[in-house]
Amino acid sequence: MSEFVLAIDQGTTGSTVALVDAQGQLCASVNVEFPQHFPKPGWVEHEVEDIWTSVQRALGRLLRKKICKPSQIVAIGITNQRETALLWDRRSGQALHRAIVWQCRRTADFCAGLRAAGHEEEVRQRAGLVLDPYFTASKFRWLLREVPAARRALKAGALAAGTVDSYLLWRMSGGVHRTDVSNAARTSLMNLDTQSWDEELLRLFEVPAGILPEISPCSAVLGHTKGVRGLPDGIPIAGMAGDQQAALFGQACFSVGDAKCTFGTGSFIVMNTGAERIHSDTGLLTTVAWQLGSAAPVYALEGGAFVCGAAVQWLRDGLGLIRRAPDIEALAASVPDHGGVEFVPALTGLGAPHWAADARGLICGVTRGTTKAHIARATLDAMALQNVDILVSMETDLGRRMRPLRVDGGAATNDLLMQCQADYLGRRIVRPRIIETTVAGASYLAGLGVGLWKSTADIRRIWQPEREFHVGMNPAARRRRRASWDQAIARTLAS
Repeated sequence: MSEFVLAIDQGTTGSTVALVDAQGQLCASVNVEFPQHFPKPGWVEHEVEDIWTSVQRALGRLLRKKICKPSQIVAIGITNQRETALLWDRRSGQALHRAIVWQCRRTADFCAGLRAAGHEEEVRQRAGLVLDPYFTASKFRWLLREVPAARRALKAGALAAGTVDSYLLWRMSGGVHRTDVSNAARTSLMNLDTQSWDEELLRLFEVPAGILPEISPCSAVLGHTKGVRGLPDGIPIAGMAGDQQAALFGQACFSVGDAKCTFGTGSFIVMNTGAERIHSDTGLLTTVAWQLGSAAPVYALEGGAFVCGAAVQWLRDGLGLIRRAPDIEALAASVPDHGGVEFVPALTGLGAPHWAADARGLICGVTRGTTKAHIARATLDAMALQNVDILVSMETDLGRRMRPLRVDGGAATNDLLMQCQADYLGRRIVRPRIIETTVAGASYLAGLGVGLWKSTADIRRIWQPEREFHVGMNPAARRRRRASWDQAIARTLAS
C-alpha cells in the first residue's frame, strides 16, 4: 500500500495542507485563508482559533479529494510563520489573547530601550539576532504584562507560550508542548551554542522558562495525533521547521554555501553555513537551519527584505498601475530598462542588511519621459537588487562565493524578475520543479523522521530543477546598475 506524508504549512495569511508521496512528489494541496487584524497602526494580530480552524478546514478539504486513505499517512510535518507569539491555558486549551504576528511593531520602543542600554551585542552573541520587535521574545513580554488572564494562568501554573508550530503540535497531539530548534532560534530566547533556553535572555525579556516548550530536533517524532478530526490517532508528527528553514531543506541546500531565496510578500534568503555558527559583520542574522535527530545542528545566515511581492500589490492596489499582479511582467518587459527610475520599496522600513525601521519608500529619477512601464521595471529591479545587497553580505561573512541561487515562492514564476536576479547578482539562478518548497521541506523532514527516506542523499535525488537563468549582463553594466541602486538606498537612509 502506498505511503504518504501530510504537510501543514501555516502561513501569515492562510494555511495549506498537502500530501506528498513516497517519491517526494506533491500530490495535492488545499489552502484556506483567514482574517488579519490591525487594532492600531503598526499592530498585527491573528485570532488563534482562526489559525486552528483554517488548518482543520484545509485538512478536511484535502481528505475529501480521496488521494489516499488516512491510514496511508505515515507521518506529519509542520512548517509555519515564524516569530508569531501565542499564549494559551493548558487546562482549557483556550487562547488568552490574539496571536501577535511577526510583522507587529508594538514592542519597538522596548527594543529601542534595550539597544540604548547596550544589550544588542549580548543578544547577538547568544541568540544570533538583532534587537527588533520582529522576533518573539518582546511579544511574549508584552503579553505577560498586558493580558490579565495570562498573569492569572501563570500564577496558577497553567500558562503555555509558544510559536505557531508549538501551538499546532499541542492541538494535534493532545497537549504535547514542544517546539523545534529552528523556530526556537527565532525567539531571541534560545542560546545558539547550546540549543536551549538561555537564562540571561529569559531574564532580559522577563519570560519564565516554565511556560516555554521543550526544544526538539526538526526531524524526529515530537508527538502523535490524538483527536484530530479526519485522522486516526497515533500518526507520528515527525517533522517541524520554520517556513524559511523548511524552504532551505525543501530546496536540498545541504552543502555549505548553498542558498535559497523565497519570493513572497517579502523576500527571505537563507544560506547554509554547515556546522559553523558564523557571526555576521554585515547586518545579517545567524540562525539554526535544522537539526536531524541526534546529529549536530546545521547553521545558516539569513537576511530578509520586508517588501518584495508586496511592492507589486502596492502598484496594483495603491497606484492602480496594473489590474492583476502577474500583469507586471509584460508591462515591465515593454521597456528595455528602468529608464533611470529607482524605486526603493521601504514601505515598512528596510530589513537586512540595513535594519532601518523608520525608512520610507522612495521613487526617484522620474522625468517627463517616464511611463508606468518604467516604474514597473524599477519595481522588479528593486526586488532583485535588494536581494543582491543581502547575498553580497552573505558572501562577505562566509568568505567564499555562493553556489547558484535556488529560488521559490509565488514571484519566482516571473521569468523577467528571475533574469534580472541572475544579471544583477552575477550568479546562475535555479528554479525547482516543485515550487512549494516549504511544504516539500516539512514533508522531507517528517519522512526522514520515520525512516520513509533514509538520508539527505535521498532528498537530493528527489529535488529536480525546472529552469535555469544564466547571467546575460556584462560586469561593467552590472556595476553601473548597482551603483545607481546604491545611490537610491543612500537617499532613502538619509531622509
